[in-house]
Formats: sequence, structure tokens, C-alpha cells
Amino acid sequence: MPSPESEPELTEEEVARRRRAAELLGDVLPDTSVDDTDEGWGERSAPTSDEEYLRDVPPHHG
Repeated sequence: MPSPESEPELTEEEVARRRRAAELLGDVLPDTSVDDTDEGWGERSAPTSDEEYLRDVPPHHG
């Protein structure tokens, strides 16, 4: 990574261009990614009524 001393000074046009791009694009990267959440890590979705019914069938109705 270059040191701040080696970076060239930005022109007013470049500063304005970057400011306009930031206004148009906003925050391009999300604050958290899908990997940063607990969602999808082995949790099962809530069973549907059919799945619940089939799971609760007594063994002699097999």
C-alpha cells in the first residue's frame, strides 16, 4: 500500500467526480455479509402443516 506522501494531490475536478460518484452509488459494500449472520447455519425452517402431520403419525399407522 502506498504511503500518503506518495499519493498525488487530487484536482478539484477529481474531488467533485468522486463526490458525485459517492452520491450516486452510496455505500457499495454492505455493513455485514451473509457470512456474518447466524442465518442459514443449520437451522431448519418451520415445518409446514403437512410435514408436522406426517411427523406425528403413530407407528402403527405406518
